[in-house]
Amino acid sequence: MLADIAIENLGVIPAASAEFSSGLTVLTGETGAGKTMVVTGLRLLSGGRADASRVRTGSPQAVVEGRFVTTGVPIDIVERATGIVSNAGGAADENGEFLAVRSVGANGRSKAHLGGRSVPAATLSEFSDELLTIHGQNDQLRLLSPERQLEALDRFDTQLVELRTAYGAKYLTWKTLDRDLQKRLSNRRELAQEVDRLQFAINEIEEVAPEPGEDKGLVEQIRRLQDVDTLREQAASALAAIDGAGALSDAMGGASGFDEEQESASDQLGQAESALTGSEDAQLKDIASQLSEITSQLSQVSMELGGFLSDLPADPQALDDMLTRQQQLKLLTRKYAADIDGVIEWQKKAQIRLDSIDISSEAVDKLKEDVKKAHSSMMRAAKKLSTLRCKAATKLGKTVTEELQGLAMQKARFEVAMAVSEASQTGIDQVEFQLAANASAQARPLASSASGGELSRVMLALEVILAAGTTGTTLVFDEVDAGVGGRAAVEIGRRLARLANNNQVIVVTHLPQVAAYADTHLHVAKNVGESSVTSGVESLTFDRRVEELSRMLAGLDNTDTGRAHATELLERAQREKQDIEEIPVEQVLVGSV
Repeated sequence: MLADIAIENLGVIPAASAEFSSGLTVLTGETGAGKTMVVTGLRLLSGGRADASRVRTGSPQAVVEGRFVTTGVPIDIVERATGIVSNAGGAADENGEFLAVRSVGANGRSKAHLGGRSVPAATLSEFSDELLTIHGQNDQLRLLSPERQLEALDRFDTQLVELRTAYGAKYLTWKTLDRDLQKRLSNRRELAQEVDRLQFAINEIEEVAPEPGEDKGLVEQIRRLQDVDTLREQAASALAAIDGAGALSDAMGGASGFDEEQESASDQLGQAESALTGSEDAQLKDIASQLSEITSQLSQVSMELGGFLSDLPADPQALDDMLTRQQQLKLLTRKYAADIDGVIEWQKKAQIRLDSIDISSEAVDKLKEDVKKAHSSMMRAAKKLSTLRCKAATKLGKTVTEELQGLAMQKARFEVAMAVSEASQTGIDQVEFQLAANASAQARPLASSASGGELSRVMLALEVILAAGTTGTTLVFDEVDAGVGGRAAVEIGRRLARLANNNQVIVVTHLPQVAAYADTHLHVAKNVGESSVTSGVESLTFDRRVEELSRMLAGLDNTDTGRAHATELLERAQREKQDIEEIPVEQVLVGSV
């Protein structure tokens, strides 16, 4: 549920905030006051398109902030919404609420935040889809599309949603297999060439047989071989200085080339330690102990130097062999990847791809059989889905017809026409919503038979029916009552109040008959100054509601007659709301209250 919204520099609104309660909330105000900017803000929070022209003139950016609470929302919806936020790296605040923010710069660039983390606008859309549904005049036009009509029919029966999901999985299986078959049949020559290329590359890599990290290891080994004489001389000089030329001769297996009579560091340290050993002086004893430690460390260094000399390659051919090996590895890295680890990974993927390509007649025949089985399985699911859709279409037509009769379209008849089409992601059905002016008239498509007001009522009737089984969601209606008045306006107010029994409903309206049913009435007021136009949002008390309803009725806000009429309208609507709230859910699907 949407708890509140804050808007800065959006359209004519410099800064405004509004709190939304559960139940029915209406927004009213004079034309151009900025009511639609509130809905525009909600669309931005829903990941809608960012339009720089909506930024208030002279402002660097517009910002919309919304706070969503999960109280009263079904647990499955809460879990999905929480999962979306968590996957984006965000989290609920200390109150368990989710904060969504969208900013639009005057340069057209937008930013989105959810749960305290920066996210793509698509993530906001995914999150809001679970909690918020917006209906506006543009949405009425989208209702005319066959895809949206099929969606509405499938929403009518939960079993249809399950069957559509099951069918969709079978369709994708068949489509994938069929695409593979067509590719093999039409590209057999290209596939044969691909097989040759892959096999040649795999053989080339296998012939070299690289080891993981081998290219990097070779660089170090080659460097040592190229500097072996220098390294040997450096290590030998150090070892001779420590242990003497004799010890060096033993380590190198021959004459060292150093002066064998030169006294070594080890000998001199030994002499120094011996001179102090046995001394009664505490300080000299401490120095003797330090010399003993140094002698031990020097012995360890001597051993490491000896090992280093022993490990230095002595084979003059070794360098040539390693250089040759390095060239073999470089040939692979030039062709297949940046390093040998990448080459090995490429080889694995190439082998998998090679194993998946089988252009033999046996393989093609087997694939044909798999495609045939997958198609049969898909069509069985499609026919099962289509059968249930036909039943649901008849029931939906009758239910919407009854609902429209309660919306002052007493003679109207709503029908859902079904036709069979080629298999697609959604099934084998084409759906068309049709409307007839009376019982004897022929039903025609909504696009050619419904006026703006009639289309509004059809959409509202559908929403009342489809939302009857839902709870805890937020439904926003932006002037869907346009072109409607009189008795129909009262019925629209009643149905919106009915929807608000189990959902949060937010309505932008010009109709006092609708506004009178609200639990919360927000008024958007416009202030025209010398240099700018500003708007603000005010939550109305009972007396202020009476004033606003008087203005909406006929601009009679300052007359006793207008106030009396508005008071009667408001009190009557509020009394009727009590009756609506007492009616069981299963009894409020159709008909007027």
